[in-house]
Amino acid sequence: MKKILTTIVFLCVAVCAAARTPEYRKGLGEYKIRIGGIERTFKLYLPTNLSDEAPLVFVLHGYGGSANPDRFGMNPVAEANGFAVCYPQGERDGKGKTGWNVGYPVQQGMKTDDVDFVCRLARHLQKHCNLSKRNTFCTGMSNGGEMCYLLAYLRPKMFAAVAPVSGLTLEWMYRDLTAKRPVPLFEIHGTKDTTSAWEGDPENKGGWGKYISVPLAVGYWAAVNRCTHEVTEELPSKRLESGHRIIAHRYLGGTNGNEVWLYEIINGKHSWASKDIDTCEEIWRFFSRFVERK
Repeated sequence: MKKILTTIVFLCVAVCAAARTPEYRKGLGEYKIRIGGIERTFKLYLPTNLSDEAPLVFVLHGYGGSANPDRFGMNPVAEANGFAVCYPQGERDGKGKTGWNVGYPVQQGMKTDDVDFVCRLARHLQKHCNLSKRNTFCTGMSNGGEMCYLLAYLRPKMFAAVAPVSGLTLEWMYRDLTAKRPVPLFEIHGTKDTTSAWEGDPENKGGWGKYISVPLAVGYWAAVNRCTHEVTEELPSKRLESGHRIIAHRYLGGTNGNEVWLYEIINGKHSWASKDIDTCEEIWRFFSRFVERK
């Protein structure tokens, strides 16, 4: 009788677990998952040519934004190169704005642990979609870019590389956190960004909290990765009439071949920069340098 009861309990647990795991299909789908006591939503794109142990790329939206793949344009790049893309949805803060809890003043008292959420979602997708544990990457716009920096500090073993776009390193991160290991990093940032200022905001004039300059933030990771030299070149712009020049700073020769890139969009504003460059193509070009082959 005891064995029968044990078997019934085991089957019930198995059935419930199966019910909680969505059936992931090729193409774009929207799913729900319960993590940290909160039901979270995310969109997932699985290309038609997806192979076993394929890479996984997270794309994190900006403050007040949504998990909208059309906003970024990563799916065609994923289809062409055979990697999965996950677009998680951020929770609302006290002002009712969606985003990622990175320690903005307005997020004071916010209990959501988004670092834990993104990492647990990554492990879930790695397991249930047979994706690579070694080749998981993260990019994000603005507030999503801040999450990229935070993940590099706190969960460097989870992500093979990160690529913040118009992202910031808040002063509290820079002062209170220490990188545990080198993580390749690629920042794309406009010099005339009035939301995430290139020169930083040491007095918190913008209300996001104090943050350091973009060159200092990127330089920190160049040092952490033990990069030995910088190569600089000017890239062609897709919009010659915009007056935006694109200066690529590449810090090379790092630990295990790691690199740190900074694309300086001269006169560029707060954006994904897709009108100036093929942003998603460039991000994948960077990530692909750190895909660990079997």
